[in-house]
Amino acid sequence: MNDALSNAPYKIFVGCAGWSLGREHAPAFPGDGTHLQRYARQFNTAEINSSFYRPHRPQTYARWADAVPPDFRFSVKIPKLISHEQCLQGSAQALDEFLGQCGELGERLGCLLLQLPPSLAFEPGVAEVFFTRLRERFAGHVVIEPRHESWVQGEPMLAHYRIAQATVDPSRLSNDSQPSGWPGLRYWRLHGAPRIYYSAYEEDCLIRLAAELKAKAQSGVPTWCIFDNTASGAATGDALRLMELLGR
Repeated sequence: MNDALSNAPYKIFVGCAGWSLGREHAPAFPGDGTHLQRYARQFNTAEINSSFYRPHRPQTYARWADAVPPDFRFSVKIPKLISHEQCLQGSAQALDEFLGQCGELGERLGCLLLQLPPSLAFEPGVAEVFFTRLRERFAGHVVIEPRHESWVQGEPMLAHYRIAQATVDPSRLSNDSQPSGWPGLRYWRLHGAPRIYYSAYEEDCLIRLAAELKAKAQSGVPTWCIFDNTASGAATGDALRLMELLGR
């Protein structure tokens, strides 16, 4: 684990969407163990995206929790059944099932990620009912990544329900290039540019990002940075370099 980050007076979580380790990065992850165990020796977080597509057994989440150090935290993506198919409506049962599964992460559950489809506009009544039900069931950190411009109007509601809005690259909304929503959590999701999901980030961009993450985290706010440019393996290299820039 990165001693500089672990022992800092502020907390920055850096990792990737998933924990796949390409051959080109193998020297950075020496030793025995599963991909997750080796990954967790370098990074202190991972975003579980597979939960968006299919449910995982509680035992699977428990196994993942046992594979990582005590200060490692997972971010877990809320299923598309809830966000894309039910469109946040009538989701109580699906929420209960999902939270019952990922709850087996225990203290390693650091955050829930709610990613919305571009077609889902902000409807105050629908959003308020959903957020109320979510908060009745889960008191931990939540971050949302909306993709319809109307969600800019929902920022006061996000703050009320303690939901941070992700800072996204490439930007999709007029307010997602900087932290917004509830200020008690800051969460970057970086998809790669210029080619989304494929391109690595330039050194100058990573240097600026490191400075911005430090500035936010030094105020005492938990700060996350997830690289989702995984299609060509660029995420791993970017995350490793960012860790170096943060003081590894």
